[in-house]
Amino acid sequence: MLHVEKYAAVDIGSNAVRLLIKTALEREGKDTLFKKTSLVRVPIRLGADVFLNGSISEKNSDRMVDAMTAFNLLMKTHNIDRFRACATSAMREASNGREVAARIEKESGLSIEIIDGEDEAEIIASTDLQDLIEDDRVFLYVDVGGGSTELTLFVHGRREASISLKLGTLRQMRKEEEKVLWKQMKTWIKEHTKPYRKISLIGSGGNINSIFKRSGRKAGKSLSYKYLSAYYEHLKTLSYEERVIELNMNIDRADVVVPATKIYLSAMKWCRGSSMYVPKIGLSDGIIRKLYQDKLAENPDN
Repeated sequence: MLHVEKYAAVDIGSNAVRLLIKTALEREGKDTLFKKTSLVRVPIRLGADVFLNGSISEKNSDRMVDAMTAFNLLMKTHNIDRFRACATSAMREASNGREVAARIEKESGLSIEIIDGEDEAEIIASTDLQDLIEDDRVFLYVDVGGGSTELTLFVHGRREASISLKLGTLRQMRKEEEKVLWKQMKTWIKEHTKPYRKISLIGSGGNINSIFKRSGRKAGKSLSYKYLSAYYEHLKTLSYEERVIELNMNIDRADVVVPATKIYLSAMKWCRGSSMYVPKIGLSDGIIRKLYQDKLAENPDN
């Protein structure tokens, strides 16, 4: 017998906001299947406001209200059973982040949770990421966003350590501050990966997904350090306009892909990794998995 439920996740990132809707197909005696039903992405770029001026502008506050109103209507149209909306670094660092969240709830009816980096890493770890992490291997998970980079070390199937760094593709920082963060990232990776001889990486985020798609590799295959390094050098030779036209990149991807690739490459170099797997996972996928796990916990006999 097949039991069907719909789940939705709203991911409010520094670069874009997303609504992901998935259908859970419960089959008796078999694992539940999750089928993507809809994905809507709007590049509002809250980080461009917050990391430069410290707050969300009135214009982008208005756009957020409109987007969340639309998302709420879409969820109602899809007859969603459960949903959760989470905001990450841009909204939690904005001086008016909670004020904007309150306005959104009042005007759109959508309640938003502002989560910290540790919560973000935990939510993402609940995704299909677990299917990749084998008990006899060591993985460094690298998630690069507009406002932060999350690193998690998995050793023999267990989460050993994690850190959230304010190193994002939309941040405008003084050189001194940037140097400190790069040093912190390098030190953390080297210290935590030093005991292990062989380490593979798992990359997530819109930029690495875009790079993987462009590589033409089949799902389940990895990107090599050599390929990623060559691609990075090629990107640097192109202007923003050339990336948009010649590489057919979205206009909100063409400027952030270079700093994002640098972060992924640096992580590979510092942990001595030669390959990076790129599953299609992210915060929104993790939110839906957590919603489903919460449902099972509430109804253990079902």
